[in-house]
Amino acid sequence: MNPAPLRIGIDLGGTKIAGIALDVGGIVRAQARIPTPRNDYDATLGAIVALVGRLESEAGGRGSVGIGMPGAITPHTGLVKNANSIWLNGRPFVTDLEARLGRPVRAENDANCLAVSEAVDGAGKDSRIVWAVILGTGIGSGIAIERRALSGANRIAGEWGHNPLPAPHDDERPGPACYCGRRGCIETWLSGPGLAADHSRRAGTVVTTGEAVISAARAGDAAAVESITRYRDRLGRSIAGVINILDPDVVVLGGGLSTVPELTGGLAGLVLPHVFSDDCGTPIRVSRHGDASGVRGAAWLWDIPA
Repeated sequence: MNPAPLRIGIDLGGTKIAGIALDVGGIVRAQARIPTPRNDYDATLGAIVALVGRLESEAGGRGSVGIGMPGAITPHTGLVKNANSIWLNGRPFVTDLEARLGRPVRAENDANCLAVSEAVDGAGKDSRIVWAVILGTGIGSGIAIERRALSGANRIAGEWGHNPLPAPHDDERPGPACYCGRRGCIETWLSGPGLAADHSRRAGTVVTTGEAVISAARAGDAAAVESITRYRDRLGRSIAGVINILDPDVVVLGGGLSTVPELTGGLAGLVLPHVFSDDCGTPIRVSRHGDASGVRGAAWLWDIPA
């Protein structure tokens, strides 16, 4: 009997590499996580190859391989760009991985993998256009149309976090400096560190994490509650800006901050005033698969089921 066909998904993060083996019906046959060999390109390739072998051995089959990764592959060179795992930038990552694995590899930005996962069998199931947002240490988003990732001609479709905050108030201009070289990017306001920095500036105290602001608000700290209110207003404006352009069937929220109801609950009322429509029924949902969405989406880069 031939071994069962598998879909292998790899989620390459800055601190860990997650892997999953799905069968044709989407059932998990094996999964594992290993540390990322930081700042070591060759060791990163070797770790992925070993992880694929481990998953296939445990699942009893050979599979297609999809990779969710930071940054993107430049179309005309095949080299990685925009990765915060900087040891990947300028490298022929997919080509080198294909040579080591002896098979084709499909790679997408990790936010696009989130969108694909949630479109196939998650919070965006049965939706034609799914826009998936990552709210965490960084800010990003991905788009899936008919359950396939929209990469774009320059492979930057969904790069939401590095656009300016929409409809900025006077005290939001020019905005905080961003590592990308611009000021006032959405990421500088809506990331966990962005929430902490905004609170520190306004409250005249120093906090280093968004979680600390959330905890203070839950304890009744008035300045922290105001910081949460500002965050929600900015998130509503930022989501509305994309709805005005893409008009997705559903918005799916992922990342660590997406599960904080004080930040993401009841966003529809904050989005509507900024949407170019007298009504906006676009549902905003938390991702179904949580931390596993990226790795599942990477697996579904190949042969999405009917």
